Amino acid sequence: MNAQRFARIQEMLALRQHDLTVCMEQVHKPHNVSAVIRTADAVGIHEVHAVWPSQRMKVMVSSSAGSNSWVKVKTHQNITEAVSHLKAQNMQVLATNLSDKAVDFREIDYTRPTCILMGQEKTGITAEALALADQDIIVPMVGMVQSLNVSVASALILYEAQRQRQNAGMYQRTYSTLEEDEQQRLLFEGGYPVLARVAKQKGLPYPRVNQQGEVEADPSWWATMQSTGK
Repeated sequence: MNAQRFARIQEMLALRQHDLTVCMEQVHKPHNVSAVIRTADAVGIHEVHAVWPSQRMKVMVSSSAGSNSWVKVKTHQNITEAVSHLKAQNMQVLATNLSDKAVDFREIDYTRPTCILMGQEKTGITAEALALADQDIIVPMVGMVQSLNVSVASALILYEAQRQRQNAGMYQRTYSTLEEDEQQRLLFEGGYPVLARVAKQKGLPYPRVNQQGEVEADPSWWATMQSTGK
């Protein structure tokens, strides 16, 4: 990996917002899943969540996320499990839902640890999820349509969160607060994608990437990587 790419990955890691996320409740269209994840990466989100009870849909969500290896996708069996996980991290859970108690999404303080809950394309967020959420939010509509596409709505809300956090200085870190193992994974997979792919195929652990962006591995690791067998 050249010095420029190494510096770019380090900068990206430093700006990751670990206490901002999205939870997709049975969002099932691959292009919507991919678009939400792409926006999440753009505003510095490290991990998003998806609720899908079936294994087939979990695979689909993972496949949709494949185009963006920088954002982790954590899947949950049900919405209760997902929200419990998020609230254990002291996150406020905001449900995009048109209701009497809903507030304009711009009135929320997104500098707090926050999860934005997005519902299924056709039916929206389930009643169970709404009961678990802390606050309903809406994107104001003055036209004839009542709602936006799930990926468009999530982008609007996430960029409002990004704006508030930028103003609060939350994008001014010069070092990553990710765990060291996670930093190393992203540095290796992002800086050496071919080596990472071969290492996965051969079941080899990732080597360390040093402060110069170079791979530190012993001769036996390189020998196994270069061998024709798996």
